[in-house]
Amino acid sequence: MTSLNRSAFQATVHCLTGCAIGEVLGMVVATALGWGNTASIVLSIVLAFCFGYALTVRSVLRADVDLRRALGLAFASDTVSITVMEIVDNAFILVVPGAIAAGLATGLFWWSLAASLAIAFVVALPVNYWLIGRGRGHAVVHELHHAH
Repeated sequence: MTSLNRSAFQATVHCLTGCAIGEVLGMVVATALGWGNTASIVLSIVLAFCFGYALTVRSVLRADVDLRRALGLAFASDTVSITVMEIVDNAFILVVPGAIAAGLATGLFWWSLAASLAIAFVVALPVNYWLIGRGRGHAVVHELHHAH
């Protein structure tokens, strides 16, 4: 049970890292370019998936897995977790008054982004626990992460 709890926690932290990098970079780029809300959200989501998958692919490649298989494993292990996180954190940003339109230099921008990611972590943790407990999600790459 402790192993499952730890695996779910680590998988969620891993997912949060990729999502956070993509979300922050997407919001910063979109805000700096003066893009609207929809474009900002789309860019952030695309980058969150890219960075989430990239982190997994990087670690799987270190276990001497070929790129094609590494990509397949990343999609299989991360898609549900990243999707849950992206739905939750973007929904939170949209419901906090003024958060989506807040500029990079405002506390509201950074506070709401940090809070959205924290809430997304809390929601994704039991999802990852459930997936790993059934041999899905990060369980499909767990053996490779610890092989080397």
